[in-house]
Amino acid sequence: MTVLDTPRRGLLLRVLPPGLYAGRASKIIERSVLAYSRMWLVFASGVLEPLLYLVAFQIGFGRLVGEATGPGGAPMSYVAFVAPALLASSAMNGAIFDSTFNVFFKFRYAKTYDAMLATPIGPLDIAIGEISWAVLRGGLYSVAFFVVMAAMGLVTTPWALLLIPAAVLIAFAFAAVGMTCATFLRSTSQFDYINLVVVPLFLFSTTFYPLSVYPEALRIVVQCSPLYHGIQLMRELSVGALHPGMLGHVAYLVALAALGIWGTARRLSGLLLR
Repeated sequence: MTVLDTPRRGLLLRVLPPGLYAGRASKIIERSVLAYSRMWLVFASGVLEPLLYLVAFQIGFGRLVGEATGPGGAPMSYVAFVAPALLASSAMNGAIFDSTFNVFFKFRYAKTYDAMLATPIGPLDIAIGEISWAVLRGGLYSVAFFVVMAAMGLVTTPWALLLIPAAVLIAFAFAAVGMTCATFLRSTSQFDYINLVVVPLFLFSTTFYPLSVYPEALRIVVQCSPLYHGIQLMRELSVGALHPGMLGHVAYLVALAALGIWGTARRLSGLLLR
């Protein structure tokens, strides 16, 4: 009886989903690495836009603006003011792109996740694996951007090395929320809703000018933006202006990431296991 029961249980584990989590999120990451190993131009395009912005500010617009008010009221060059914000935006864009469009295609058309759930992989494995891959991609963008910042002389303190893990945290938060949003989309035309959110975040989260330029009522709205918290964290790290309030920015992004993972796992469980 024991000999006959063992293969039967093994077969059921391969055919039926074992539950919410099976500890196989690394397999999702491995699949993504293999899939993108021949598409390196996709990665290059993701970091190109913010780099062009940075170069434009360095040799053009930045010369007209001059200095800006940095963290703690200290004056800094406009290029140094904008660079950490563009780094945060680069991490956001890379994570959002990978966790929305790619996830939508796998979910609605390729039915990749249906095939995965026919194995011991669970919905939480899919959520963690896909979000981790988006974070890895955002992290690669951040490293490339940081290297360019250093080459342009915009890295002036050892604390600036923390810009990379901060960018990874930003990518983590946006990837988690982006994947949750992707599960609600029903057609490619609805990606306009994603752009309707991402573009204003990029333009109005103090990327190009300080919070003080806004009227008092709008400042509260801007301070609720997740990208605003990421940019503030980046700017303070870039000049070494450390203070306890930075923990609030970190806590905001961590809470957003946790909410996104929970929402994604819940949505996948409801849509794929029903």
